[in-house]
Amino acid sequence: MTGLVIVGHGTRSAAGVDQFAALVERVRRRGDVGDVEGGFIELSRPPLTDAVGALVARGHRALVALPLVLTAAGHGKGDIPAAMAREQERHPGLSYRYGRPLGPHPLLHDALEERIDVALAGADRAGTALAAADRAGTALAGADRAGTWVALIGRGSTDPDANAEVAKVARLLWEGRGYAGVEPGFVSLAQPSVPAVLERLRRLGARRIVVAPYFLFAGVLPDRIVAQSAEFAAAHPDLDVRVAEVIGDCDALADLVRERYAEALGGDIRMNCDTCAYRVLMPGFADKVGRPQRPHDHPDDPVGHHHHHGHDHDHGSVAVVGGGPGPDDLITVRGKALLDAADVVVVDRLAPQGLLAGLRPDVLVVDAAKVPRGPSMAQESINAALVSHARAGRRVVRLKGGDPYVFGRGHEEVQACTAAGVPVTVVPGVSSAIAAPALAGVPVTHRGVAHDVTVVSGHLPPGHPDSLVDWAALARARGTVVLLMAVDTIAKIASVLIEHGRAPETPVLAVQDAGQADQRSVPARLDEIGAVAAREGVGPPAVFVLGPVVALTTTGPKA
Repeated sequence: MTGLVIVGHGTRSAAGVDQFAALVERVRRRGDVGDVEGGFIELSRPPLTDAVGALVARGHRALVALPLVLTAAGHGKGDIPAAMAREQERHPGLSYRYGRPLGPHPLLHDALEERIDVALAGADRAGTALAAADRAGTALAGADRAGTWVALIGRGSTDPDANAEVAKVARLLWEGRGYAGVEPGFVSLAQPSVPAVLERLRRLGARRIVVAPYFLFAGVLPDRIVAQSAEFAAAHPDLDVRVAEVIGDCDALADLVRERYAEALGGDIRMNCDTCAYRVLMPGFADKVGRPQRPHDHPDDPVGHHHHHGHDHDHGSVAVVGGGPGPDDLITVRGKALLDAADVVVVDRLAPQGLLAGLRPDVLVVDAAKVPRGPSMAQESINAALVSHARAGRRVVRLKGGDPYVFGRGHEEVQACTAAGVPVTVVPGVSSAIAAPALAGVPVTHRGVAHDVTVVSGHLPPGHPDSLVDWAALARARGTVVLLMAVDTIAKIASVLIEHGRAPETPVLAVQDAGQADQRSVPARLDEIGAVAAREGVGPPAVFVLGPVVALTTTGPKA
């Protein structure tokens, strides 16, 4: 018979580990599953590799891997399959069928109902729970339930499909059971929070609330639900707030494990792919589409690299997003989607500021402005902020002007995140090096006029010991040159280019505040641009484009 490996996420709670082990043993005692082992992908012993290894050692070459998770989020969709793929590499010839997550399922709803009834009966621990509920009899199904609101609290996820499943369970739990109402909420990563749900129910007129953790086993997050509920109750002594037990090891859960095992053997897993954020572009979750499956590294799993999470498993991430040349509507679709989903936005001075007005009220905005000759946030401080917020489980967007990899120090931030073990993605943006000339009517290349374009930082003037630009070679080039950050150095740059062979009459256009209502263009010859820019008061942000393409301008300067 095909062996079953029950795969848990892992917890720092000894009670949670014991409950997982008890469930595995309960399924094993049933005797209708040929061979059973359980293991964790991180945090707890035994590691998954030990569980698979034990089954393989007993002769199994085909397994069912069942993710012991309530909702289909990142652990079930990516982490566990990746871990199983690693086991296949370790055990050539090993095959496995993957079971679907446990919920939503009527057996779980019934178990939740029992836990809520126990809380209504006044029992504190699961050991006396069911007896107390039985004694309460029909009273719990009548008046007590009619006056009781339930706050169903899930883990919370960055996967919208998983969060939606919790909302679905809340509705299914309400239907036909006689509660005054059931409201979903989350203890981590998603809103509404535990206090927010309790406050909503209070405003709806609730006087008795049962907080029902939608969790399988004990752990850090269920403990947090208890603490937050107690804190809210203390602040509102007129409310009767009770917390139900987690689902825990029980016959109903063992029955559901056996059902999912039988489904996998029969090839019937009925996964919901229509709203999977890893397959379908969901608003606010563009960073997930096509994300590769990667396993967690368990500390007791002898792989080459271990990353240890100092968390209760609140995974955060960083997206380094190019905001474009300035106008709000020139950010990419993916960049805007990530911005809409962000918990923290670390923003540059040249990023599209108008987009900040559309952020959710709870989004933290960190000003990382680097003002020329003015206030400036050190790059090391920016890197540290990105890492610390992501490690706290937040979705962080580093919103930069232009493209983050064009004189934007974007890769320095990516390197800092990678070194810290923080997931990071890069979203390219429209660079002002191309956009500013275009918005002024200048193509940086044109058939028969310019076949090359060179983008140069003018932050350091020619002759500066730290400059990496070969100004002499640049002067000999015939194509287009675009200068960024050159307001203070344009006179010196022009002089050196002419000195090394660029024609003095080469047309130059300075484009200031490209794409904004006050955009303006200032034309000049190469030998005059320094004086003209100073006389006209050209200031940052400004882009200088020089070469024969400037003569092709179609829109003319904007005053």
